[in-house]
Amino acid sequence: MAGEKKFSTSLFGFKKQHVNDYLERLNKEYEDKIKTKEKEISEVRAMYRDIKSKYDDISRSLEQIQEDRERIATALITAQEKAETIISEAKLQALSEKKNLEKQVEEEKEKLVDIKEELKILKVEVVDKLKKYEGELSGFISE
Repeated sequence: MAGEKKFSTSLFGFKKQHVNDYLERLNKEYEDKIKTKEKEISEVRAMYRDIKSKYDDISRSLEQIQEDRERIATALITAQEKAETIISEAKLQALSEKKNLEKQVEEEKEKLVDIKEELKILKVEVVDKLKKYEGELSGFISE
C-alpha cells in the first residue's frame, strides 16, 4: 500500500483524476489482500476439515479398539472361569472314580479271599475223599 500520497493541485484543490486513481489503486490493493487472506482462510478451513476428519476417524478407531479390548477381556475371563469349573469338576469326577475303583478292588480282594477259603475247604474235602477211597481200595485189595 502506498504511504503518504501527495496530490498535485488544480484550480479548486487536488486533481480529481489523481485522487480517483489513487483510491482505485488502494481499493485494488485492499481487494487483492482480502482475496489473499480469504484464500489463506479457505486453505486453513480445508486443513481444519482434513485434520478434524482424521481426528474423527482415529477417535472412532480408538473407540472400536477399546470395545474390542473389553470384549476380549470379558471373553478371557469367561474362558478362564469355565476352565476352572471344568478342572474342578474333572477333579471331583476323578476322585469319585478313584473311590469307586478302590471299592471294586477291595470287593474283588474279598472275593479272592473267599475263593481261596473255598479252595482250601475243597482241597480238604478232596483229600478226605481220596483217603476214604484209598482206605476202601486198601480194604478191597486186602479182601
